[in-house]
Amino acid sequence: MMPTIDALSDNLTEYLDLEQIRQVRRAYFYAEQAHDGQRRKSGEPYVTHPLAVAGVLSEMHMDHQSLMAAMLHDVIEDTEISYEGIETQFGKPVADIVDGVSKLTHLEFETKAEAQAENFQKMVLAMAEDIRVILVKLADRLHNMRTLGAMPPVKQRRIARETLDIYSPIAARLGMRDLQVELEDLAFQAYYPMRARYIRRAVVKARGQRRDIITQIEQAIQGRIDKEHLPGIVTGREKHLYSIYRKMKTQSKAFSEIMDVFAFRVVTDSVDDCYRILGAVHNLYKPVPGRFKDYIAIPKANGYQSLHTALFGARGITIEVQIRTREMDAVASQGIAEHSHYKVYGDSDSAVGSYNRARKWVQGLLEMQRRAGDSMEFIEHVKKDLFPDEVYVFTPKGRILELPRGATPVDFAYAVHTDVGNSCVSCRINRRLAPLSEALDSGQTVEIITTPRAQPNMAWLNFVVTGKARSSIRHFLKNQQRHESVELGRRLLNQFMANYGAGIDDIDPDKLQALLDEAELKNIDALLEDIGMGNRMAYVVARRLRPEVAPDSEQTQTLSPQGKPLAVHGTEGMVMHYARCCHPIPGDAIVGHISTGRGLVVHRTDCRNIRYMREDPEKCVFLEWSSLAEEEYPVALMLSVESQRGIIAHLAMAVASAGANLLKIDSGEREGQLYSVQMELTVFNRIHLAKVIKQLRRQLGVNHIARL
Repeated sequence: MMPTIDALSDNLTEYLDLEQIRQVRRAYFYAEQAHDGQRRKSGEPYVTHPLAVAGVLSEMHMDHQSLMAAMLHDVIEDTEISYEGIETQFGKPVADIVDGVSKLTHLEFETKAEAQAENFQKMVLAMAEDIRVILVKLADRLHNMRTLGAMPPVKQRRIARETLDIYSPIAARLGMRDLQVELEDLAFQAYYPMRARYIRRAVVKARGQRRDIITQIEQAIQGRIDKEHLPGIVTGREKHLYSIYRKMKTQSKAFSEIMDVFAFRVVTDSVDDCYRILGAVHNLYKPVPGRFKDYIAIPKANGYQSLHTALFGARGITIEVQIRTREMDAVASQGIAEHSHYKVYGDSDSAVGSYNRARKWVQGLLEMQRRAGDSMEFIEHVKKDLFPDEVYVFTPKGRILELPRGATPVDFAYAVHTDVGNSCVSCRINRRLAPLSEALDSGQTVEIITTPRAQPNMAWLNFVVTGKARSSIRHFLKNQQRHESVELGRRLLNQFMANYGAGIDDIDPDKLQALLDEAELKNIDALLEDIGMGNRMAYVVARRLRPEVAPDSEQTQTLSPQGKPLAVHGTEGMVMHYARCCHPIPGDAIVGHISTGRGLVVHRTDCRNIRYMREDPEKCVFLEWSSLAEEEYPVALMLSVESQRGIIAHLAMAVASAGANLLKIDSGEREGQLYSVQMELTVFNRIHLAKVIKQLRRQLGVNHIARL
């Protein structure tokens, strides 16, 4: 039976006044006229779709502006009517929601990941303008999923896939469980029709076999609650098809294992009653240790509140019970949509809290979007935030932060504030020093130790799990790399300009502008960044920008031996790298290889890998160590030692006694009584290395030492 505007109007009298209902009806008749002659794939008049979308929103008790926007959501896209026309007729708030939904109407999440990422960015921007945009879009998607059968099979699968990937996780993140469950089951049936049929048949069969047990447990729990004179209604809780399938797949469980767990929900009047009922059911059945969760005291990130407990029932049956108030039950079902309902009937802490968390989440998405380099990077961050499995940890002052499972102290630091994350150096978990990569557990207190000169470490990207931490680290490193590239480019260009008796400050502005225009670069910093990253040769740029009066032309073709080599401090950061093939350290004669995209790679001048290009000024520059270099540098040694007990330990102690840091030690092939030992350690310079080698030579059994 097709929905009608009169039936919808009757339903709206529950919570809207007559003037608001009149405006909703006016929006319907406007849409009916605009879509006149248009039909859906199923053959029905097109206006039945926006009417059905408004019906979905009315079940959530959404406000009249959302219902009006639902009626009009396809008008801009599919008819001649403009944004201005809707604004004139129905006001700016309704026009803005319609405009936001229209931008999302043709989000085609094709197999191309880039298109999906771009479209998701548009969705986030629309959500940020007015969160009701995404609620209307979700209702639109739900009705499209309910009528998906009219579509060709290929299109059904594509729409189902995007629903599982994007829309149902967003519904979950906004706490809209009823809508999420229906979207998932409809998408599951469209994407995996045979698997869905198999699981549905198995569920129906299992439900028939379990009916008596479910009734007995339900009566036992209800009887105990009534005996304690506590208000509460007990109901069995059905697992939906996609949830069963996902658990079978991710937890590698058989269908029977999942169905052996009996789930019940108790809905009561107040928070006090929730805890009293918990005590009553724990007296009835023994609780399973470690399976109690209090989401009332510490709500989930999407605003969900409930007490969860698992119990040992008779005959080895496991019973799961959720206990919550009526208000919590409404918020658990409708999520942020419940906020509109309470705006009509009065404030609700649960609903308003859920709404505020959703706003905060969307604002966080916008912040990540600004930091992300491209849409693919952005969607990678966001997907990590669309999964509801959280841990709850405390700051030293008692503030609660919710983080995804597997989150580390670095994720925690960025959740507190971006500046805290950027300056983090170490942490304490429950007052003990702990590694920054340690996964956090619920209930822990985390203290972040910071220092003003600290900066993010690229290695953190290997273990952080939150989108905010990942995007903040990448954003900082990108800016840092750009700054370092500009500085290195400036030093390189100055060095080559010195061959012409000039410097950067002496460059002719007209020549510089001509070069920038030709290279399509905005300014000299962009040019210097290109040079520092190795994308443009300083030698060639210097030749283009040289003064009119130059030294002997022969000198301009090569790097002058009399020219001052570039000084290496050891702290240049990400745009200067030390070659792993020859491990240069202060004191070695060094040369720099300009590598495209990486910057300057420092080699020893006798390195075989650099020999063929050492004389090419377009590829290499002369370098020298600065007297200020105080970093530690890796170096590799190969030792030939006699086989004897404890020799590896003696070698490690010798390295430590010389003040060096041993990174790695490996024993190699054995030849008779001799075998080779390869070690990697860090030293300050050649003098320090000589001291280490001297200590190693003193050890009994060491026959030969060579630097690799």
